[in-house]
Amino acid sequence: MLLWSLLVIFAAVNEQAGELTLLAPSSVFEGDSIVLICQGEWNWKIQTMAYYKDNRELSVFKEVSSFRIQSAVLSDSGHYFCRTKGKFLFPDQNSNIVKIRVQELFQHPVLTASDFQPIEGGPVSLTCETRLSPRRLYIQLQFCFLRENQVLGSGWSSSPELQIPAMWSDDTGSYWCKAETVTPRVRKQSLPSQIRVRRIPISNVSLETRAPGGQVTEGQRLILLCSVAGGTGNVTFSWYREATGTSLGKKTQHSLSAELEILSVKESDAGKYYCQADNGHEPIQSKVVNIPVRIPVSCPVLTLRAPRPKAVVGDLLTLHCEAQRGSSPILYWFYHENVTLGNSSAPSGGGASFNISLTAEHSGNYSCEADNGLGAQRSEAVPISISGPDGHRRDLMTARVLGGLFGVLGFIAVALLLYWLFHKVSERYATSEPRGASRPNPQASTHSSPIPDMEELQPVYANVGSVDTDVVYSQVWSSQQPEDSANIRTFLENKDSQVIYSSVKK
Repeated sequence: MLLWSLLVIFAAVNEQAGELTLLAPSSVFEGDSIVLICQGEWNWKIQTMAYYKDNRELSVFKEVSSFRIQSAVLSDSGHYFCRTKGKFLFPDQNSNIVKIRVQELFQHPVLTASDFQPIEGGPVSLTCETRLSPRRLYIQLQFCFLRENQVLGSGWSSSPELQIPAMWSDDTGSYWCKAETVTPRVRKQSLPSQIRVRRIPISNVSLETRAPGGQVTEGQRLILLCSVAGGTGNVTFSWYREATGTSLGKKTQHSLSAELEILSVKESDAGKYYCQADNGHEPIQSKVVNIPVRIPVSCPVLTLRAPRPKAVVGDLLTLHCEAQRGSSPILYWFYHENVTLGNSSAPSGGGASFNISLTAEHSGNYSCEADNGLGAQRSEAVPISISGPDGHRRDLMTARVLGGLFGVLGFIAVALLLYWLFHKVSERYATSEPRGASRPNPQASTHSSPIPDMEELQPVYANVGSVDTDVVYSQVWSSQQPEDSANIRTFLENKDSQVIYSSVKK
């Protein structure tokens, strides 16, 4: 009877155990939270509760508890059930089996490129392609692009595209992309893709000059531009002077051209130049370019040339202007009191002349200006004074008149001197007469042949030699009268005389 009662109770318990139920969500997507609940009417009789997936124990609890998967992934798909272990005489129980399939929220991204073998220097567009589940189109995605574990661009972005403006040989490598949801967070990445950048050898290297005004001028800035028509990658540019062969400079950059700047050009910089370009294949040289350096004119010097030291009206005056430095051709302008007289050109450099026939109005300051297109320079002013048409004749006449005047004055001075000498001689004669001698009777002398005590001074003009000069001279006799007439002849022959000469200019 007791045994029968136990069997009846055990059968009733087993009948109630079949009521253990596993509750699970009906639809699950990646990133969703999965909560499994093992539920029965006799939970107080449970000693332990365990959850299983595909007959593999996931977790065991010592009390009634749920099982949670925080963020579902595709691998969480499977068959789930729960099992309880009863207390005392209560048997173990298994729940129903629930099949859970985790659906893909969005597809695994695939990296695509506009060109997986781009030419160096060209642009490339990368795209991270994926697709959301039609039932979850409201989910927002963001993307990130990587090369060799290095993030490209600004990192995570809502745009599935990335534009690379220029690809270089160093950019060759493995690329991939990542896509993730904002909430809940589900991240996936694409398979890596290889991008190989192709390099093109450089071609058509050329050298050109750039200078203010289009011409190279001393003291100004000069740019030597070396460029290539084709080629990719880092290009190394070098500049050379042909005369020395030494390098003037070198630059390496991602560009098809480069510049070398000369801050202040000197006259010695004139010559032939060339450049080279190299991107790792082979250096290519440009053609040789001859670079002339133009020299601004220096301050010119004006020279006046006339037929005589003092120019007169009617003379031909030559104005010669010359700048010591300056590239040809040089145009010279001539000025009188800042009024333009004319111009003259020097095609091969040097100086230039300008002739004028002088008039009375041409007195004043003269100057000239030199200009070769690089800046005009003005000379210092040179003064000149012009005499009248017969000025030189008047000067000659004036000299002759003054000479004649001085000659007359000299004659007068000689006459006065002779008069003074005559007076002195007369006094000497009077003092040398004997005291006892009686003076001749003037009246008696009038009856006798008069013998003069002194002869009258008479000027005499003579032409001496071949010299065109008038000579004035006077002859003076000093004598004592004899007592008798017999000695008069002897007296006249022995008389003392003096001759004084004086020259008179015409």
